[in-house]
This record gives sequence, C-alpha cells and structure tokens, in this order.
Amino acid sequence: MSQPLFSIITITYNAEKVLSPTLLSVRAQSCRCFEHIIIDGASSDSTLLIARRDGIDGIKIFSEPDRGLYDAMNKGIARATGKYLIFLNAGDAFASPDSMARLANAASSQPDIIYGQTQLVDASRSVVGPRHLSAPTHLSADSFKHGMLVCHQAFVARRDLAPSYNLAYRFSADYDWCISCLQRAHTCTYIGDAPLISYLTDGLTDRNHSASLRERFHIMCHYYGTIPTTLRHLAFALRHLRRKFFS
Repeated sequence: MSQPLFSIITITYNAEKVLSPTLLSVRAQSCRCFEHIIIDGASSDSTLLIARRDGIDGIKIFSEPDRGLYDAMNKGIARATGKYLIFLNAGDAFASPDSMARLANAASSQPDIIYGQTQLVDASRSVVGPRHLSAPTHLSADSFKHGMLVCHQAFVARRDLAPSYNLAYRFSADYDWCISCLQRAHTCTYIGDAPLISYLTDGLTDRNHSASLRERFHIMCHYYGTIPTTLRHLAFALRHLRRKFFS
C-alpha cells in the first residue's frame, strides 16, 4: 500500500486493562485499507506488550512521555500518512468487522468528513445503548451549536484539512477540533444508522464531566457567540427541568 486510505490512531497510557478489545476490533476488519498507529505516553504496565501481541501486522508503535491526551493526538496526526484520520482510543472499538469497509465505500466520493453513529459499551463490552446525542443525517459546523452531535471516534476527517488540537483545552479539545474541521469542510457523508463505533463509557471526559462542560461552553461562545450560547443553554436547562418534573 503506497498510501493507506485511513490512519487509525490509538492513544494509550497504562491501558493494559482496556486495550485488547480495541486492537482485536481493528484486526477483525474485513477491509485492510488502513495503517494503525499507537501513540503511547511511556506506559509502565504491559500496554506495549499487548499492542505487539494483539495488533495487526505492521502496527506502528511510538512510546514517549507526552503532555496529555491531546498532545499525543497531535503526535498521531504528525505521524499519520493516510488520507483520513480515525481516532480510536484505548477501550473504544469498531462496532463490527465491516466498519472500515463502510468507511472505505463512503470515501469513494472523496468527502471531507465521514461520520456515523456510536453505541455505548461497559467494561464487560456489553452494549449499554445508543449515545445520548445522535448523529444527524446532515452535518455542518452549525450542527455543533447543540453539542457534540457526533462522537469524536465516529468523526473521520481528511488529514489535509485537520488542524492540531488546541492544548489550551484539557478535556474538550476534541469538540473544538471537530468544529474547526467542519468549518474547513465542504462535503460531509453520513454512513447510515448502524453503529460505527463502540465507545467505552469510562473515558477521560466521563471522569471529568463538569470541567469538560465548562470548556465546551467556552468553545461554543468562541464559535457561536456568547449571548446566543447563553440563551441556548438556558433553553437546555428549561427542557431538562420540564422532563424531570413533568415526564
């Protein structure tokens, strides 16, 4: 393969308990038009042994200290050679063996963004249910006024339009990154309702939910304006109270 169609980038740090399902889901793919890159933050457990054991032939593993998740993601972008970027972090997985084939089929028309749906799984890999926000059939930068409608792992962007992650954000730089990609994109392709990604519910953002929401509010203000964002959040709060007391 002179140039892979996709670069799958997996960020790890002491991920021995959750990494294997991620790697095995990549190995199970029926379509092999990708490279798989592991960016490890100098793990002290058996993460690297598992990566070599369960990874595909030719997996690329880089291990060195970093400044956190998004710094590691930037390193992944710098080392990627594929036309499209997929961030599939430790613990997350492709929902089925034909996930990459579906993405490759969508890539035949060369859209700037390809995206799909996400299902939530627990530590035992049992499906908990769909993500609380569903990906819309039509997507634009304005779609993210209402939150991160597409899970980052199910958001596939052309490498030549993807910016670096903004390290000023510790928990929600992925939200900022997706909006920036959408602002640069001209075409977005939705690959259908079948789940593309299985997302492990105990991720970094889940463990820092309040801080993440504060960052997302600031990001929304930056892209969509402070007053409209504030009014939109007031409407969100009213809907939440209505559901809580009158449903």
